[in-house]
Amino acid sequence: MKKLLITGAVALIGITANAQLQKGNIMVGGELAAANFGLNEGAGYRFEITPQAAFFVQDNWAVGPYVRLGFAGAKGSDTQFNYGVGALSRYYFSPGEQGVDNLLRHGRFFVEGNAGIGGQNASNGGDSANGLDLGIGPGYTYFVTPDIGLDASVKLNGNLGFGNRGTTSAIDFRLGLNIFLPQKRAMSNIKTE
Repeated sequence: MKKLLITGAVALIGITANAQLQKGNIMVGGELAAANFGLNEGAGYRFEITPQAAFFVQDNWAVGPYVRLGFAGAKGSDTQFNYGVGALSRYYFSPGEQGVDNLLRHGRFFVEGNAGIGGQNASNGGDSANGLDLGIGPGYTYFVTPDIGLDASVKLNGNLGFGNRGTTSAIDFRLGLNIFLPQKRAMSNIKTE
């Protein structure tokens, strides 16, 4: 009897861990902080807020819009205002086989890419870069509850375009929070399982 209860509890946890990533669900949240390790001369600090929303077009794959606002600076240089708007695509990898530890059982690895319009403008009219905003990188979402996930990711971001600087690039470490909102169909699937 004890084995049956434990098996049932593990199965229920597995069902709820996958339910938020089903086709038709919505992910709302964003990245709340970003640390930047600049690849360009004069690299320094960076802080950004990136609200985002995504719709699961199929299980484990979400697409949607993002807006990025932030500022950056370095010792002895002007403060930069960063901005961007565009589309993101995030794919969650399915969990591995049995024997995965507790951290992996309550979370998922993902890869995310984005493309849009963005740039950097200096506070005192210095160098600027505006144009095509691109980014890609891996991450991990730990599900605190079945509907709330904490994200950590590393992204290579670049801006290809116009302005005094032309092309810029950076590697960012990002932390975020997302809320997963189930659709009626997804809720009925959870109840039947």
